[in-house]
Amino acid sequence: MRATRPRLLIHMTADIALLTIREGALQVLMVERGTEPFRGRLALPGGFLRGSETLDETAVRELREETGLDAARFHLEQVGVYTDPRRDPRDPRVVTCSYLAIVPEPAAPVAGSDAAATRWLPVDTALASPDLLAFDHHEILADAVEQARFKLQHSAVATQFCGPEFTIAELRNVFETVWGQLLDGPNFHRKVTEAAGFIVPVGRRRKPAVGRPAALYRAGDATTLTPPIMRPA
Repeated sequence: MRATRPRLLIHMTADIALLTIREGALQVLMVERGTEPFRGRLALPGGFLRGSETLDETAVRELREETGLDAARFHLEQVGVYTDPRRDPRDPRVVTCSYLAIVPEPAAPVAGSDAAATRWLPVDTALASPDLLAFDHHEILADAVEQARFKLQHSAVATQFCGPEFTIAELRNVFETVWGQLLDGPNFHRKVTEAAGFIVPVGRRRKPAVGRPAALYRAGDATTLTPPIMRPA
């Protein structure tokens, strides 16, 4: 007689690390938790899977409900799955799927649902102490940031940090801010213009407050960079 397997009830959640560049720094959107557990602590936006939702749909809904931002308009990709039974004190079987989202020019977030407040926080500040964030969100955020840094090398995701039109200097600022390293301007210009389908000139120039007008570009059709743009050692 075949033994009956015990039923294991698992609760699924989605947590979103929404990154942007503002005030000269890589920043992440955080919510202040308005309910227990971790009431008053900072956390990534997220919540439980509902009904017939996919996890992607859960991520979009939770971001909208907790911050008022429409993730359907952002770059959104899965990062990893976290299963430590100690990660959520409410239940040892709360498993989360984390997401990396990128937005170029963020609107002001508005707190909602179980979030008491929302704010943009420099990533370096958010990761300064494992005890600053609720649940295991320090680990989740660190993984999402590292994924963003890695993907800048091999994919066209850097343009997701930019507006519809941008200069090469603005694109270089994305790489420098996300990687935390200064890059050689002429060398970077050569690499991004030689990467097939990465960026496309729009035929106009933008006149800065100081200096010469700079050529404007838009994102091309490429999803991968050929050749890649490697992060300096």
